[in-house]
Parts: sequence; structure tokens; C-alpha cells
Amino acid sequence: MTLTDSEVSRVIEMAWEDRTPFEAIEDQFGLSEKALITFMRAQLKSGSFKLWRSRVTGRKTKHIKLRSPEVSRAYCATQYKHR
Repeated sequence: MTLTDSEVSRVIEMAWEDRTPFEAIEDQFGLSEKALITFMRAQLKSGSFKLWRSRVTGRKTKHIKLRSPEVSRAYCATQYKHR
């Protein structure tokens, strides 16, 4: 699978977002959680990758099945501010 520069940037952004589940990334870009981890390891510097892994490991909002039913969207309401 070949991604454009803008798609690579979007995948990384989605992977860092707390409310974007791994399943949404897989649906949109075809990267399973395991493939995303490999992708992130290749794209990020070692320290950034370690920070990302520690951040998402065990985070319930990154897995649809573990989410609280109260979390119904993939991003915070104030994340994308429109002027």
C-alpha cells in the first residue's frame, strides 16, 4: 500500500488523537493495529514512537469495543474550530 504525503500525515495525526480508534484508521487506510504500529515505528523518531506507544497502550478510547458508550465521536468537539 502506497500512501501520499498528506495521507501519511493524516494517519499519524489520527494515531495520536485520543478519540480516534484503531478501527477507524483501518477502515480508512487499511492499516490494522499491528500494521499501524509498524508504520508509526518507521515514520517517527525512536523517542516519539516510544511516547506514542506508551500513550496509546491500554487507552480504552483507541478500541471501539472498550470505549464507553458516551464516546460517540472520533474527535473532541473543540478540536476542529471553524472561523
